[in-house]
Amino acid sequence: MLERFLRKQGQELEFIVPDNFNFAYDVVDVWAEEAPDKTALIWTSDTAPERRMSFADLKRESDKVAGYLSSLGIGRGDFVMLILKRRLPFWTTMLALEKIGAVAIPATFLLTSHDIIYRCKSAEIKAIICCGDEDILDKVAEAEPKCPYLEKLISIGPEVPEGFEDFEAGVAAATPWVRGDWKNESEDPMLMYFTSGTSDEPKMVMHSHTYALSHLVTAAYWHQLTPDSIHFTYSDTGWGKAVWGKLYGQWIVGATVFVYDHEKFVPAELLALIGKYHITSFCAPPTIYRFLIKEHFNCFDLSSLQHCTTAGEALNPSVFEEFHRRTGLWIHEAFGQTETTLTLGTFPWVEPRPGSMGKPSPAYDIDILTPDGRSAEPGERGVIVIRTDKKRPIGLFLGYYRNPKLTRKAWHDGVYYTGDVAYRDEDGYFWFEGRNDDLIKTSGYRVSPFEVESAVMGHPAVVECAVTGIPDPEEVRGTVVKATIVVASEYKKQVADELSRKALIKDIQGFVKRITAPYKYPRVIEFADALPKTISGKIRHVEIREKDSKK
Repeated sequence: MLERFLRKQGQELEFIVPDNFNFAYDVVDVWAEEAPDKTALIWTSDTAPERRMSFADLKRESDKVAGYLSSLGIGRGDFVMLILKRRLPFWTTMLALEKIGAVAIPATFLLTSHDIIYRCKSAEIKAIICCGDEDILDKVAEAEPKCPYLEKLISIGPEVPEGFEDFEAGVAAATPWVRGDWKNESEDPMLMYFTSGTSDEPKMVMHSHTYALSHLVTAAYWHQLTPDSIHFTYSDTGWGKAVWGKLYGQWIVGATVFVYDHEKFVPAELLALIGKYHITSFCAPPTIYRFLIKEHFNCFDLSSLQHCTTAGEALNPSVFEEFHRRTGLWIHEAFGQTETTLTLGTFPWVEPRPGSMGKPSPAYDIDILTPDGRSAEPGERGVIVIRTDKKRPIGLFLGYYRNPKLTRKAWHDGVYYTGDVAYRDEDGYFWFEGRNDDLIKTSGYRVSPFEVESAVMGHPAVVECAVTGIPDPEEVRGTVVKATIVVASEYKKQVADELSRKALIKDIQGFVKRITAPYKYPRVIEFADALPKTISGKIRHVEIREKDSKK
């Protein structure tokens, strides 16, 4: 399958893009015809029996879902929001929406009714398909009267309250979808995400059908999957990371996708599943690895594990090294945005370096530009950009839906500006520094929050850390570095006692001074029970700054 869509010579890639590419038809249905019994999906839950689906099962079930949605009047060009956690219908519904030409909008279950209203109005969403969980149903029902374009509310169960369509009953009774004469263009809209919004209201990021093809690089060269692989990406389906690791590239390659549907994250349970299901490839955000290395690895069978990856934020070197010490496996980092697929990564031809995002994907023309528009020299900071003057990469978004002004601000003169600051070393590795608006200037120095966060994270007391700049309490330096820290459970009593807390602060400060330049250490440390985050799990440094400005 991979060879049908990709030519590779050395590190050079050329995508073969059909005029009417549709992932559901051209990948899943083709697998169903050529290898109908091959396991495509293993789904397990902490409350329900395990389910295994072959590619033939996926075709049959997605045709039924497509027929059902079509009977409700949902069709080509309609916008449909999915709030499905990790429930099994997510996969068949995503395929079904592609088959009927609708646009899927995956969304996290953490949305409030206000968030749902904002999204429904902004995108003129026609239908919401959601979990039959009481809290989600209540939020959707509360939002519905204020969503003028919303026509259908659909619950997958177990609860189906008044006003909601019964997904399971409807699919069971539906006539299977049959593909007609109409075929989408490869550049037609297929998928839309609302970005995290670390500082502004979420933007609507529109992707075409070719977005799925671009994830071949994700699966084949970052996850390093084959048809024999069983891949486990830890992600809620409302995040873009889900389709990075639980759908597109994995099934083009022919790997098996593993899904664990659960309500509460328990590190030990996750490690046990790796052994039980013989997981060969694992991907999770850095936060998950931070929790995993707190567990006793000798209690679990991880012998099947061959490859580990991470993305979403930069990985602290201390976690990288500790995980390798425990497992013998290096964690392969990567970088991408909601607007892109994987743009930088640690590929088979790239040796992992702790803390580095790796090197540019052969699918993109990546550079670092300084504020005056130069290509940055090695060691010089600048904004990561994608050059599009020669051609638009197939993984790059179509634009911000209904916001051409914002699209032009980020993407103009043949260059897309990611807004992420990094530098490139002499060997071509990229090193993350932070968002453009997160950098701190103190005592005449520019300080990368991530660099300080990495140093702080090396202390055994620290589970999570966010570094920001605040006015100097002593009114000497203008701005000083502040660290907001979440400590491990065994240190919480120490934080609660004033004298012990002061001692811990000095210990953390001394620790940081020993491993980084003295001017970078956090002169102010504040402890918190949790850090403010976006609905996709990214730390909201802007919220911490706003809170500090009001003190």
